[in-house]
Amino acid sequence: MSARQWSRDLAMGARFAVTGGREAWVRVLLTAVGVGLGVALLLLTTALPSALDARHQRESARGYLMYSSTVEKKSDRTLLIATSDTTFRDEDVRGRLVEPEGSRAPLPPGVSTFPAVGDMVVSPALDRLLKSPEGRLLRERLDHRVSGTIADSGLVDPHELAYYAGSHGLTVGALSTGRVERIDTFGSEDRSEAMDPVLLLLVLIVFVVLLMPVGVFIAAAVRFGGERRDRRLAALRLVGADGRMTRRIAAGEALAGALVGLVLGAGFFLIGRQLAALIMLFRISVFPGDLNPTPALVALVALAVPAAAVVVTLLALRGVVIEPLGVVRTARPSRRRLWWRLLLPLGGLAMLYPMIGQGRSNGDFNEYLVIGGVLLLLVGITALLPWVVEAVVARLNSGGVAWQLAIRRLQLSSGSAARLVNGIAVAVAGAIALQMLFAGVDNDYTKVSKNDLTRAQMSVDVPVGVSLGQAVGQLSGTKGVTHLTALGRTDLGDGRDEPSNESTATVGDCAALREAAELPSCKDGDVFAVEGVEWDTTTAKLDRPGARLYIDPSQGPTAKGKEIVWTVPKGVKPAGSRKDPSGDERGGFLFTPGALSGPAASTMRATVYLQLDESVPDVRELVRNSAARIGPLADANSWTATTQSQKFTSIRTGLSIGAACVLLLIGASLLVSQLEQLRERKKLLSALVAFGTRRRTLSMSVLWQTAIPIALGLGLAMVVGLTLGTVLLKMTGTSVSVDWASVLSMTGIGAGVVLLVTLLSLPPLIRLMRPDGLRTE
Repeated sequence: MSARQWSRDLAMGARFAVTGGREAWVRVLLTAVGVGLGVALLLLTTALPSALDARHQRESARGYLMYSSTVEKKSDRTLLIATSDTTFRDEDVRGRLVEPEGSRAPLPPGVSTFPAVGDMVVSPALDRLLKSPEGRLLRERLDHRVSGTIADSGLVDPHELAYYAGSHGLTVGALSTGRVERIDTFGSEDRSEAMDPVLLLLVLIVFVVLLMPVGVFIAAAVRFGGERRDRRLAALRLVGADGRMTRRIAAGEALAGALVGLVLGAGFFLIGRQLAALIMLFRISVFPGDLNPTPALVALVALAVPAAAVVVTLLALRGVVIEPLGVVRTARPSRRRLWWRLLLPLGGLAMLYPMIGQGRSNGDFNEYLVIGGVLLLLVGITALLPWVVEAVVARLNSGGVAWQLAIRRLQLSSGSAARLVNGIAVAVAGAIALQMLFAGVDNDYTKVSKNDLTRAQMSVDVPVGVSLGQAVGQLSGTKGVTHLTALGRTDLGDGRDEPSNESTATVGDCAALREAAELPSCKDGDVFAVEGVEWDTTTAKLDRPGARLYIDPSQGPTAKGKEIVWTVPKGVKPAGSRKDPSGDERGGFLFTPGALSGPAASTMRATVYLQLDESVPDVRELVRNSAARIGPLADANSWTATTQSQKFTSIRTGLSIGAACVLLLIGASLLVSQLEQLRERKKLLSALVAFGTRRRTLSMSVLWQTAIPIALGLGLAMVVGLTLGTVLLKMTGTSVSVDWASVLSMTGIGAGVVLLVTLLSLPPLIRLMRPDGLRTE
């Protein structure tokens, strides 16, 4: 068969599709909308790497090497910068205090001029929040005049809350929250670590699971209106076309719909791209300009979708005999064979089997085997579901009129019913497997916090230079604070420079010290020594009456005569160890305020632990506002029971965003599929109504025709999903457990989407059930 004849027949089919009148155009549009939705999601997927890379580049461009200042001396080109991040109602606010030391100090990306002292430049999102009634408490905390906005080049996404505030008196190397750095340029080195093999496996599975339903829907969309198209093709046999030519012409019609779908998909993508800045999913958003699909991937989509339309159509027509007087598909089809359908999931399991037990200690998983194995398992659903539907409905007979109508329709066209739910079944199976995998490895990436939430729910780190009494006075008057514990901490050693023995010093009143140690008795002026801590082997060596110890030698060499010296007195009381509210076991020396001189107290890095009355509205925001009044570098921390790996959280967030997009595609495509099915049955429904069939009976029959394949599809999805999830857990070396709540919730979400689509299709169904639908012009 020559390529010329192929192209001629495909072009003829395309002409039939666009010149065949209203009926042909309706079919083309239905196909194009279904394909277009899938193409839009594929383009979005190809654009995600560029969007993430753009976010990473902007994040790196505004970064600097913290805690390892590379510029020691002040110059005309240096800038002092300090971190002043905060949180507002679970939303992170990125804050920086800036103090240029010369006229050529580097400007942060996105900032045109440095804000004056008392002014700040803010991101557009933070500007909107500060101007809104919801931002009242945050306005009290960020008590600066807004003098400008940060451009997009200085933000990671359009919804980021960020500001740069002008400051003065910043000191380089201050050992406090918000360490001050002296820099002469912005931009940090990329020090990203190699990804954990299990996390890499998660990424691969997420992409396969999210993209597989898209491919299934596109394959189903190109077969819209297949029965009417096949009847039209019978006319071509009357004018001399052979069977192969009619199939190529049919493929040409599908090709036309796919090409129009490509155009619509590009349009949907461009519309969604412009709306990207307005949408925020799971606290993630992107700038429209960041969504730039890779040209090579765009070309792949543009070639693969039309090619898939042709191949799917030719494969679908293999079992259809198109004769000059009709299509031999109205007869009862031959029974489907099971053996080759089982080969797909078995082949997938065979590809995954060599990696069972590999875990994260034996290198990366073979990405080709992973992708191939998961694809075969999920494709196996689309192969098994038609056989399952046919086998089940063949045994369903007795029932009411609506049930009989539905069962007879399913017995005659079980393949069409299975195609309708293939996508949702694949999506649910993949979601179940991923939920099992995430739940199984969650403990590996989630750490239980040491913080004792029964003794404190927040802590405030007080900057050096702020007295402990001042911080306590500010925080104790905060509404909702029921109790607080203030402890200062510093280092001491037996040498002014590079001491051979070092220990820690903790200062607090008697009540506060009892939160960090077991004291025999206590009054102001007492000193205690805790020598029973496992990690502390030096306190016993330093606890000698008359020994001269130097406080805070970590600041480096100190000029002789300016060091802070403490002489160990007689009568240092022994104390037992006890974990403080943060879970740390403190050793070393414990001082009451009267036992420590003023210069020594000024070196303390103080932390205040707070117990809160959670019934007070916005109590945590009130604490953060009080901390801001202590000083711009005071840091209020909200305690949680657990902390999770940032990469693991990012992958889970990406899955949630992708799943939301796929669910939208599933709903829209199912609705289009349902409308196409109803359009195919318009005359049949009208005839039944004309003969007196009640509309309620017909509506129930249509609902049964949807419900039965969905129930079978979700049942099959649960089996495949649980099997795939079990294999993935064994691959990661994790004990197999099933979170039935998550499994049932995933299944319920799939059923809910179908129920919603069915309800939306009822109004058109009622309009089609009219006797005048039999009219023919």
